[in-house]
Amino acid sequence: MVNLSINLNKVALLRNSRGRNLPDLQQVALDCVRFGGDGITLHPRPDERHARKSDVYALKKILPVELNVEGFPSRDFLKMIEDVKPAQCTLVPDPPDALTSDAGWNTKKHKHFLLEVIQRLQAQGIRTSIFVETDLDMIEAAREIGTNRIELYTEAYASQYAQGHAEAVEPYARAAAFAHELGLEVNAGHDLNLHNLQHFATAVPHLSEVSIGHALISDALYLGLEETIRRYQACLGKEVQVKKA
Repeated sequence: MVNLSINLNKVALLRNSRGRNLPDLQQVALDCVRFGGDGITLHPRPDERHARKSDVYALKKILPVELNVEGFPSRDFLKMIEDVKPAQCTLVPDPPDALTSDAGWNTKKHKHFLLEVIQRLQAQGIRTSIFVETDLDMIEAAREIGTNRIELYTEAYASQYAQGHAEAVEPYARAAAFAHELGLEVNAGHDLNLHNLQHFATAVPHLSEVSIGHALISDALYLGLEETIRRYQACLGKEVQVKKA
């Protein structure tokens, strides 16, 4: 079964726009779990324009499910990760001013840097994942670095699928199969939504987790959070039972 990790950055962005605690990010995270989410993702950026470092510390204390923290492995970021010890840390190659993640790591060019970071995190018992594209050479280099998982960057699939090209999933299926052969677990994320998720999850083998935020929170404006999570889990072939508040 594929786990659904819900990225709450857009909820944090809405909260920050008024300088108060509305919506309450911690309560939204707990409600996401109650409505059937398998995990929570945060991606705190240096300017803290949405998720903040304090959110990472706070959610780790209260979540009954896995916390996945994404980010560029700067000195400050790594200190936070070692303090919090989330279940998973996803390393992304974003520069500080990036609007959103828009590329995977060049795992050959940054091999020694990533190797050092991953060994440091794994020594703390933290599962590591590296954001990559479907290039098989980059995936093989990710295995050599020693990461536990890769996260496939799915923007190209989402863009082409929206234009009617269902075959755009094929490179991702090949990449996931190859990663599995190498002993890597496979995550995926970026622009996955209610229109393209089922096809992706059905076609891509050995998928462990999808991380979805922007589209899911946007859908919740129309459908409500509970119904939205139910529909996303249905795309993954799962039925959810809402837990009592």
